Amino acid sequence: MKPIQLIYVENVISRKKKVPRQELTFFMRVKNVSYDKRVDVIWSGEDGVWHTLPVQYHSHWHDDVENWMVRTSFPLTANQALPGNIRFGLRYRVEGQEFWDNSHGHNYESQADSGIQLGPEILVHNVGFHNQLQEGQKTLPITVVLDKTVHAEKVTIHWTVDNWQHTFKTTCHCKKNYWDGKAKSNARNPNQYGAQVWSGRLRIGSAFRLQYSICCEAHGQILWDNNEGRNYVASRKPLTVMILNLHCYQETEQDQKFWQIAKAIDEQQVDIVCFQEVAEHWSGGHGDWESNSANIINQRLHAPYHIVADWSHLGFDKYREGVAILSRFPPLKQEGRYVSDSDDIYSIHSRKVVMAQVRIPYMGVVNFFSAHLSWWEDGFEQQFQRLCAWASSKQTKQVKGTLLCGDFNIAAGSEGYQLVVNSHEYEDQYLQANEQGLFEKVFRVNDPHWRDYLADDYRIDYIFMNKESSLQVTTARVVFTEQDYGRVSDHCGFIMTFEPK
Repeated sequence: MKPIQLIYVENVISRKKKVPRQELTFFMRVKNVSYDKRVDVIWSGEDGVWHTLPVQYHSHWHDDVENWMVRTSFPLTANQALPGNIRFGLRYRVEGQEFWDNSHGHNYESQADSGIQLGPEILVHNVGFHNQLQEGQKTLPITVVLDKTVHAEKVTIHWTVDNWQHTFKTTCHCKKNYWDGKAKSNARNPNQYGAQVWSGRLRIGSAFRLQYSICCEAHGQILWDNNEGRNYVASRKPLTVMILNLHCYQETEQDQKFWQIAKAIDEQQVDIVCFQEVAEHWSGGHGDWESNSANIINQRLHAPYHIVADWSHLGFDKYREGVAILSRFPPLKQEGRYVSDSDDIYSIHSRKVVMAQVRIPYMGVVNFFSAHLSWWEDGFEQQFQRLCAWASSKQTKQVKGTLLCGDFNIAAGSEGYQLVVNSHEYEDQYLQANEQGLFEKVFRVNDPHWRDYLADDYRIDYIFMNKESSLQVTTARVVFTEQDYGRVSDHCGFIMTFEPK
């Protein structure tokens, strides 16, 4: 395709509260040449004055192509007339280059209150498509616009909520049929471009993900819009999990770093946070909740989460050091227990883990464990085995997945990591999300040379998920680096997203 391409323009005049208002919508596709780019609509109304209208990113379409859209509205006032008929072109600037889609230099035209006009060579378009389902949304409206040359007799949505194991069909209705420039509905004005507008509504209930394609039947021919073979996909917000070792109050500018962590949780819409080296003042062994680092971060969130926290030993001679889980959703169960041989609060080899069982909307019950285990030579093997046994005892038919999260003090490829691999119970989700080929060699094939492939991987913080989980990791990224929210600890953080399989 061209660097920028018009998909449709919509020009509608409404009269809300008896005040005429003209609304213009421009939808286009843009080649993703670079992140740093600018897209504008250059347009003029009947007054002949040209304006620059910045366009915003809408959604990823496929490969290196993005959807961009802008909607703007103009009320009729004593000092401002409506734009009326408009002329326009699309401009795309990236990496010092400028690209246009302006009808080969003649500019596009859109008449006042003329409805939807499809771009050149566009026969069918799924107008208003959004790839994210909202909380509580149980139906999905679909609007299909067809070029006047299609003359569709029937439009059907073929859809599934379980990856095509079961298929549904929903028949659309012709909302506005403007054949031959004459409206066959109660529309106030005819569509001057003769486009057909069909609409349907899919009853999706509590499904997490929806896939669908559009079938148009016309005079014995069938025209499909299946998003170029990929199908349209809309889904709920994925489960987002963050892990981070807080470094037990050992950071300079500690208060500012707490703010940075809270900012990242809010901006990244994290659902579950697993902290290690959570500290609070010792205060004779009684602790001081007001100084608890996980509590402080939680109180700085836009809306505080539910918190599960416990401590295991004296840290740096003046703190109660432990672990915590912050959850957007209320825990169904919570527990803390030692997984180490020692439970001596004056020994750094005493290691306690906290667990929270949480019902994740549209996914089900998931068990989360926030762990900070010892180095291999200090008891990792026994601690990990106890943790696995504990997690297994909490695994029921109701539980959709178990995530062991935190600082495991084992380098990727090390003897401790090999213990995890050979257990055949849990898998490294960061590796799964970012190195699928390597993940197969490590966890599925057990290639005898897999440790060599991890020689340059210095992670000791992980999310291990049980193999029987009905969830799958979709993305994994490193945070709290110089380039991403800044350093807040002697550890980086990790954010991963999960969806149902």
